[in-house]
Amino acid sequence: MRGFAAAPPGRRHEPVEMERLSRAGDRRSGARDLPVRPPAVRPNALAPKGGPKRELHDPDWVIAVAVTALAAVGILMVYSASAIDAYANSQNTFQLVVPQIGAGLAGMATMIVLARIDYRYLRKVSLLLAIAALALLVAVLIPRLGISSGGASRWIQLGPLFEIHPAEIAKLALVVYLAHWLATRGTQIKSFFHGTVPFWIIVVPFVVLVAREPDIGTTSIIVLIALALFFVAGCNILHLAMALAGGAAGGVLLVLSVGTYSLARIQAFLDPWSDPLGSGRQTIKGLEALAAGGLFGTGLGNDRVGVPQDYNDFIFSVIAQELGFVGGLVVIVLFVALAWAGIRTALRAPDTFGGLLAAGITAWICFQAIMNICVVLALVPVTGITLPFVSQGGSSLVVSFAAVGILLSISRETVERGWVNASADRGRGYGRTYIPGSRGGSILAGPTGRA
Repeated sequence: MRGFAAAPPGRRHEPVEMERLSRAGDRRSGARDLPVRPPAVRPNALAPKGGPKRELHDPDWVIAVAVTALAAVGILMVYSASAIDAYANSQNTFQLVVPQIGAGLAGMATMIVLARIDYRYLRKVSLLLAIAALALLVAVLIPRLGISSGGASRWIQLGPLFEIHPAEIAKLALVVYLAHWLATRGTQIKSFFHGTVPFWIIVVPFVVLVAREPDIGTTSIIVLIALALFFVAGCNILHLAMALAGGAAGGVLLVLSVGTYSLARIQAFLDPWSDPLGSGRQTIKGLEALAAGGLFGTGLGNDRVGVPQDYNDFIFSVIAQELGFVGGLVVIVLFVALAWAGIRTALRAPDTFGGLLAAGITAWICFQAIMNICVVLALVPVTGITLPFVSQGGSSLVVSFAAVGILLSISRETVERGWVNASADRGRGYGRTYIPGSRGGSILAGPTGRA
């Protein structure tokens, strides 16, 4: 047929093109101009009623492969770092790695389930999830409920075998609730009294309770996540700059109020060799482990330098020592791939809530990974936060997998730029967020924006 070009591969809009040509022919023959029907969308049986929906497809396999590879590396490194000490203490080389494997399997099961469920359901429980997280953060500070270690109360004991870290749950809860709240706020996010002030009213309780444990590293991550979402949602840049200045001042006051412990860490960061057997020992040993690894490493289980807590927050020093520069680079590349796929998912999300949620999850995992690696490289003071999916810690592993499951759920409805099958859920003309989406519309809005 003259004038008809074949559709690009992968595009399923041939019926639309035929109907457009047919409509043009009808106009020439005097027929009434009828609107073009949108492309057929396969309904999602698990999706809540209403809201812009797109045809489901496979999740982003880059995300799934990256986190699975990181978890596998983590299990291997935790066993390599802990086996000798575990055998010396309990004659059981699998003492730490078996719980890590169990947490990894539970986390992967959670990820698969959440990837199959429509992420929009989270909007209905976002407030309850935030309240439950705040309740757990309060509970961990109660002497008989919270477990104290090293002067900090960060865990709650559940039975003889299980412990949970409420701060990990709080990170996910805050991302979900902030994404929901920012999506409904719309252009009001640029207002100081209707956007900035309520935003900090939401964030400050999480920050204060986590800092009270004390946990300066997790507090920093929560602030970074909140500010990242605030920016992506389209905040006033001046208000963001004020928030950054206020956050920096609050961080200084927090360090001064916590006591000598945080000040000792900062002093060890500035000059670890001033106390090589005390506060500076972990930093020095971490640097020695990096140097011992060379290009290809010393081999699995063949550590030449012992690093305190190397199976936890200093797990990257084990990777760099046993697998060398190449092994460390592979881990960094996996995180870069995860960041790239997460940002791509946020940009192609079907609505604003999905875009903000994907951006928040990606920012959380990447900021935490960057901070953990920078601690090992002695670029920032020791914070005590884990390397996502890699460090030993069941709560961190399960919650991180749950967050990725939500990210995969969003990725199942993404489309290439320029081809949309939910007509009113995209576009930059509204001037609200820095990502595409429904621009704060009701979650019950239909494809045309009407409820």
